[in-house]
Amino acid sequence: MIKIEIPNPEVVITKSRQVGEKVEAPLSSVYGFTDYNKIPRDKGGIILFFDANDDLLFVGKARKLRPRIKRHFEDTVSPIKNHRDEVYKIAVLVVEEPMDREIYETYIINTLHAKYNIEKVFYK
Repeated sequence: MIKIEIPNPEVVITKSRQVGEKVEAPLSSVYGFTDYNKIPRDKGGIILFFDANDDLLFVGKARKLRPRIKRHFEDTVSPIKNHRDEVYKIAVLVVEEPMDREIYETYIINTLHAKYNIEKVFYK
């Protein structure tokens, strides 16, 4: 049996303001998240979206983390497009190897039971 350990998140950002409120930072406040600058721009990895109760909503992977996270909040085809308001915390795991990203994504979806991932689900 293969033993897989989920790495600790490199960066965790949380929603700090309500949508529409003024923020001190000159960065955009997309759905209440203003500190996208903490997320690596050109590194690949795994993205974990959590709600306010720390329940895992969605797991995704990306070759470039920051642009992909922003697209989840802007795209009309994002799997979380109808659930964006539920996202309270975003955790980022930096994983450079594409095969490792695929393995971690599938493992996390199935062990932590991501709510809105419908592909790669083996526990139902």
